[in-house]
Amino acid sequence: MKAIVSVFARDAKGITAYVTALLAEREINILDISQTLMQEYFAMIMLVDLADCPLSFDQLAQELKAKGAERALDIHIQRQDIFEAMHRI
Repeated sequence: MKAIVSVFARDAKGITAYVTALLAEREINILDISQTLMQEYFAMIMLVDLADCPLSFDQLAQELKAKGAERALDIHIQRQDIFEAMHRI
């Protein structure tokens, strides 16, 4: 299964390293990544592959949200098929 991970926060050092380490620890492969800085705000969107992740999708979503909150990051994950269905015209 593939998913979209989004990260939003005030800019700070190490955000990308922190989030990508969280994903790697859970055997999640990053397939594509985009990030930008808008004044003092950081935004990152990733397409990830969950095939080897040992957690259920709901467990993963809760864990990413909690780990993000520890660093004042807003981390969300959404299944790719649902994301695409929501954004079809």
